[in-house]
Formats: sequence, C-alpha cells, structure tokens
Amino acid sequence: MSYDVTGVRAQFPALAAGIAHFDGPGGTQTPQPVIQAISDALANPLSNRGHEVVGEANAEVIVVESRRAMADLLAADPAGIVFGRSATQLTYDFSRTLAKNWAVGDEVVVTRLDHDSNIRPWIQAAEQAGATVRWAEFDPATGELTADDIRAVLSGRTRLVAVTAASNLIGTRPPIAEISRSVHEAGALLYVDGVHHAAHSLVDVDQLGADFYTCSPYKFLGPHHGVLAARPELLETLHPDKLLPSTDAVPERFELGTLPYEFLAGTRAAVDFLARLDTTATGTRRERLAAAAVALEGHEDALRTRIDKGMSELEGITIHSRAADRTPTLLLTFEGRDATDAYRFLAARGVHAPAGSFYALEASRRLGLGDTGGLRVGLAPYNNAADVDRLLEGLADFLRS
Repeated sequence: MSYDVTGVRAQFPALAAGIAHFDGPGGTQTPQPVIQAISDALANPLSNRGHEVVGEANAEVIVVESRRAMADLLAADPAGIVFGRSATQLTYDFSRTLAKNWAVGDEVVVTRLDHDSNIRPWIQAAEQAGATVRWAEFDPATGELTADDIRAVLSGRTRLVAVTAASNLIGTRPPIAEISRSVHEAGALLYVDGVHHAAHSLVDVDQLGADFYTCSPYKFLGPHHGVLAARPELLETLHPDKLLPSTDAVPERFELGTLPYEFLAGTRAAVDFLARLDTTATGTRRERLAAAAVALEGHEDALRTRIDKGMSELEGITIHSRAADRTPTLLLTFEGRDATDAYRFLAARGVHAPAGSFYALEASRRLGLGDTGGLRVGLAPYNNAADVDRLLEGLADFLRS
C-alpha cells in the first residue's frame, strides 16, 4: 500500500492558490485529469446519443463508460445506475414515484441525523399520500444512530426508511447493513444517502443492503451532478412521470432530459483518479478502488489523529463528532465565541473551514446548536500535514484573539 500525497496534490491546479481546504464535505477541488476529460468531451464532436455519426457515438460511449465506472465504485450493476442533476433532485424524483403506491396509514421513517435532502422530500411525499412520518432519533451525546433506534420506529405499515450512511455534519457512520436487515424484515425499502459516505468509504450497495443509494461525484473529486444506484429489477417496478416520447428503458426512464455528457466524462475520470490513489495497486478497477480506499483511509486517519491531538491542547473548543465509526469530519463550537467568526478569521489566513448547519438542520437542532451549527473541518485526499498545522495554528490564534 502506498499513498503519495505530494503526487496527489500536484494534480490539483486549484491548490496553487495556497488555500488549505477543509471544505471537502461541501465539495472537493478538481484534479487535472477530470478537468481534461470534461474539456475533451466538449472539444470533440458531441451530439445526442446514437450510432450513426461520431458525435452520437461519443455521447453513447461516455454514458456507457460512466455507468460502468460508477458501478465499479459502488459495486453495483451498471444497468441500475441513474444520473441526475443532484442527489437532492434524484431523491425528490424517487420520493414522488414511490409515494404513488402509498396510502393513508402507511408509514415512512426519517432520521434526525440526515441532511435535509433525505428528510424533506419524504415528509412532503408522505403528506401528499396521507402517510405518517416517524422520526428516528440519534444520541446527541455520542452522535450515534443505532439499528435499535431505527427498529424502535418500524412497524408492519412501514413502507420506506430513509437514512444517511454518513452524516455530513458530524461524520457518524450508522450501521447500515444491520439497519437494512431490520428494515427488510419489516417489509420496507431502504433509501440510503451516501453523499458524504462515498467520499470516505469503499461502497458495496449489496453488502449495505441499500435498495437505493445516492451520491454526488463532486464530493469525490468529480463534477457537479448526482448518481443513484439500485437493482435494475427494482427500477423496473417503478414508473416515474416522464415525457411520452422518452424511452421507458431502465435506467433511462428516470433520467429526464438530455444528460450532461461532459460531466459524465468527468465522473468517469474521477473514478479512475481514485483508483490510482494507491500507487502500487493492480488488478481490475474495482480491485484498485478497494486498495485505494484502504490507502486513503490510512492517510485521512493519520491527519485526523493529528487534528485530534492538536485540538486537545486548545481550550474553549467543543468537538461534536464523537461516534465510534465516523468519517474524518469534525464539527466544532467555541466557548463564548461564534463559529462564523472563527470561519472568517481562518479564511483571512488562507484556511477554508466553513461554518453553518450545512442543510443538516435537524441534526444541528438535535445537538442543541439550533439552526447555527458550528465550524466544520473535513478532510479530502489532497490534504496534508502542513494544512493541518495551518488549521491548528489558526484556531489557536483565534482563541487568543
């Protein structure tokens, strides 16, 4: 196993600006191979998908190869990969489609830990169908959401459970595989928000037991759009509202309008970039992605340990990320100080760690932080020890100011 962070950083033009980025949970910077793939897609002939002319063929190849790349990343079937404008848009689309089969008395479960994009669409769809919404709570003291927390709100009328695989606010990774067993025993479907999870974990949708799994390539070095993975046979049972002339084939029936071909090309390139993070890995793309995930986790864990040690030497900081299994994402608040002031103080010193609740509004309220949230520090593949030292020095200066 080998992880060359210097070599990784050299491929990110944005880092030349000299900013230490800890804003990865909100969106990562873009490596040159992804930029080049997007540029190449636009520079070459490009038309609506087909086979007769080169522009049509280029579009077709981009779509097919991008589905295969995302299938390798998620250990999914390429025929079950759906592309959309964003994970939020995909969740709204699927909530409306699934709710067509809900009735009064049916129940939908959401959690306080989730980003609002995996809460509000389900609440609104349930309201329109006359279904009941039940809430699964997490422990604000530990940040843990357990399978027991989910089981406590399941019933014979549960139709769907929506849960995050990793909190974008505090990093908690709930035991999705255990949760899925309970959900399926209750006869319900499991919709998993993997937007933050896919950036820090090797994903296998079947092992997780997710019926639906969403993610966003721009959280793992790719362009801005959304991806959903599901079993093709499950997608075949769903009938979204769509235009009459558009295809009814799966997965295309869920992709409304022309796909952003250049972004799909960038997504394929991002997956290939991730597969090269372990410079010694060989084998299939999935095998190289598995090795890369181990290498990246080791790199990020070392940096998180460095942050934890540095934070322990500073007074007046509360760390709200406490779960035993979590991503390298920390939420901080400051005794007698506003997290927004810390964000601005750091930004003036070239350290980007934003403040807010980051659309995880229910989680922020559950933590007792209201709608304000805190300062979020999140790691990405290009962070290094020098970035961490700049962060810690900046926080120390802020606390003394």
